[in-house]
Amino acid sequence: METYFQDFNLVKLVRVVRFSAGHRYGFSDRSTQENKRIFGNWFSPFSHGHNYTLEVGAIGPVEEKSGMVINIKTIDSILQSAIVETYDGKSLNDEVPPFERIAPTLENLLLDIRNRLECQELPPPIQWCTLKLAEMPGLYAELRWDSLIQTMTLTRSYEFAASHRLHSPDLTDEENLKLFGKCNNVHGHGHNYVLEVTVTGDPDPTTGMLVDLKALDEVIEREIVDRYDHRNLNLDVPEFADKNPTSEIVAQQIFSRLDGILPATLTRVRLYETARNLFEVSR
Repeated sequence: METYFQDFNLVKLVRVVRFSAGHRYGFSDRSTQENKRIFGNWFSPFSHGHNYTLEVGAIGPVEEKSGMVINIKTIDSILQSAIVETYDGKSLNDEVPPFERIAPTLENLLLDIRNRLECQELPPPIQWCTLKLAEMPGLYAELRWDSLIQTMTLTRSYEFAASHRLHSPDLTDEENLKLFGKCNNVHGHGHNYVLEVTVTGDPDPTTGMLVDLKALDEVIEREIVDRYDHRNLNLDVPEFADKNPTSEIVAQQIFSRLDGILPATLTRVRLYETARNLFEVSR
């Protein structure tokens, strides 16, 4: 069934706001032992803080006279009063309901932000539709919804350094040199790769987390980072022995290797070869 995300007559506007807040993982009515069982290494009786970055999306038709979906000043006013003033400079557990009783995870924050925005009406037929909340550059969650569906994802970043030579066994040496240029250097060249892994699911009702990050990290470190880091992809990694290890191929191999073994449903892999080159494989 078609949703409004597939309606090319509509335009989505995304506005970015930032706020700083403290939080902690642990329930005051539970023992230290019980909190450690629930949150593991994330439990602490003391708060820590983040500089959060929030991207808010609203979708609608372009108004003929103004040429805009909605005046950004209107969006800013809502975000300032409903979101920034609510969270900024606050201890979430102590000062912002409902976090005195639920864990202030990225996932629960997104659900709370959505609820607060849904109470702020936009001029019909414009609707709130997407949220992205980053706790730090390497960890963010996204929420996407319309009248039919709601999808939440969590993205975690990893890094590894590896070298490769772009050389296809199906081409002659001359053809490879012409196609790949200096990337065909017989001695290879290297990259500091950044890998983003995105999983989809529903937050656990107790922890508020979509996935156990420690368990996620363990699988990805074992299957990808430890396998590729400081390796020559052509010579040291068996899956590339008969392949040309372009970043497109590497991204496909990473997705295939992780699919079905993560503690949540794999949705997307993004591989940054450089700051200018991004390769994505998604479900």
